[in-house]
Amino acid sequence: MDLRLDGKTALVTGASRGIGMAIARQFAEAGASVMLSSRKDEALAEAKSAIDATKGERSGEVAWHVANAGDPDQGAACVGATVERFGSVDILVNNAATNPYYGPLMDIDTGQIDKTIRVNQSGYLEWTQAAWRAGMSERGGVVLNLASIGGLSVEHGIGWYNVTKAAVIHLTSQLAGELGPKVRVNAVAPGLVKTDFAKALWEPAGDQIARRLPLRRLGEPDDIAKAALFLCSDAASWITGHTLVIDGGALNIASGGIA
Repeated sequence: MDLRLDGKTALVTGASRGIGMAIARQFAEAGASVMLSSRKDEALAEAKSAIDATKGERSGEVAWHVANAGDPDQGAACVGATVERFGSVDILVNNAATNPYYGPLMDIDTGQIDKTIRVNQSGYLEWTQAAWRAGMSERGGVVLNLASIGGLSVEHGIGWYNVTKAAVIHLTSQLAGELGPKVRVNAVAPGLVKTDFAKALWEPAGDQIARRLPLRRLGEPDDIAKAALFLCSDAASWITGHTLVIDGGALNIASGGIA
């Protein structure tokens, strides 16, 4: 199946590296115009150059705009810049996330609580509001939220991060109910993917973790990006309010499945 996004404009947050950058690359290769967003202009410039270096003849244009995903004013400005540059925002990928705390919930402080909610939860809603107001309410579109299998399970150390990802899963269902039929809203829930953001979780025990999975390997950013392309394409036109788990079978094992 040749999944194409020709004539569409996608805005991807947290797009300077990892899963966000992989999604942006997949979308550009599928013909979409893509606006990259994150907090640092140097990292965005490098990401754009890397994506441009692999683009084919049918690839879309790539641009970038600096914005903090946890700042609603910067989010609205980024959406506005995308509309000004490309004419619309047809696809919004809420990918940016933060995890300022590792440890038991009884020891987390208020600042860490608020920062995680601000980026991982409130930010997803606020950027969606900005895209809706910038034209999705009339033209239609697709929103894809990055959740996590942590939002579907209990895990020590990153419990509060996982609480916000559980909220993303419910937010996805709620928005799908409210924004349909104009806008489809789905989520992906990755398992352990080999990114810098998750490095503390997969180094140095990555091989050991992989051996416990039915597919015997950790995820790569492209595993998530390919699923994102499907969900944001017309091939998924009757899918909304769904969270797609992409984890190599990790949740199956956790629930008692056979490896």
